[in-house]
Parts: sequence; C-alpha cells; structure tokens
Amino acid sequence: MTTLVLASSNPGKLQEMKEYFANVKWQLQLKPQDLEVEETGRTFLENASLKASLVALALNQYTIADDSGLSVRALGGAPGIYSARYAPTDALCIEKLLKELENSSDRVAEFVCALAVSDPNGQIILTSQGKCQGIILKKPQGERGFGYDPIFYLPEYGETFAQMDPDLKSRLSHRGIAFASLLPALIELEKSI
Repeated sequence: MTTLVLASSNPGKLQEMKEYFANVKWQLQLKPQDLEVEETGRTFLENASLKASLVALALNQYTIADDSGLSVRALGGAPGIYSARYAPTDALCIEKLLKELENSSDRVAEFVCALAVSDPNGQIILTSQGKCQGIILKKPQGERGFGYDPIFYLPEYGETFAQMDPDLKSRLSHRGIAFASLLPALIELEKSI
C-alpha cells in the first residue's frame, strides 16, 4: 500500500478525506505539524498545487492538497481564497458575510474545491476542481457541517449544507465533485508505482 501525504495537519480534514478514499488502496497520512506552507497563490488551484508540491519535496513522498472556499457573486468572488481567514471564527465569518450582503438581492454563491497531487519530486501530476452552486441565506440554518455550511442553501434540495444528510452533502459538495473526478486517475497512478 502506497502512502499519500495530505498537505494538512488537521485531523478533521484527514477523517473527511478518508471517506473519499474508502475504495482506494492509497494510505492517507497527515503532514508533520511543523511543516508549514504559506498560501501565496491567487487561485484555489495555485494554492493547492503550491501546498502539494512543497510538502512532497520536503518529505520525498506523493502528496495531495486541497484548497477550497466560498465565492459570492455580489462580492466579486469574495471571500474566495481568503474564506478561512475572512474573520477569526466560523461564526464571525458568517456574520461578516451576511453584513456585506445585507443590501444585496443577488445571493448566488458557489463553493469551490481544487485538488492537486504531487509526485515526490514536487511535480504536480494530477489536478481536479469541483464547484457547487447555491444561495446565501439571510440567517444560518442547521447544526451540521462547518464554515459557511449553515448559510449555503441548495434550492433544489430545500436545505443548507448544515441541514443535509452527510452522505448526500459529500456527493453534492464541491469536494465530493472534485474527488469523483480525481479518484479514477489516482487509482491508475497507484497501479503504476
């Protein structure tokens, strides 16, 4: 079984990603906590590629990284790549976003997830991107999920990500879409090494 380092030191992210790897032979593990990568890219894919490449080089192992966030049309794509750093906590991020959208009738938004896989030499060999479009509600609904999930509403399902069954969310989400696209290539890569 080949190891695939996740360019994150967040155990929660590892658990979430392991679900996508249920039928894949790669063994996922977190990067060391002291190995930090500054996200200087201008897009989600640039940041994911940067993290995958630098961690792979440092550890001389295959590495996967993701970068994701919320892009709101009325805010010119903000918070975008700064989604996690928009405010100090999830609750404050939501509060800030709702304040900025207070006078806007355009509530269209999309979650974006970019994935990048690097070989041990730091070369990006696989990438994938997933998007999920929804509407930003005026107040949070639901207790599940994290981040902006309580205000991200999918009209066709009548629920926010924070209200949705986790299995359904994992299939519909930006991350689920990105992984569905990436996994066949990862399976083939694993066979070739």
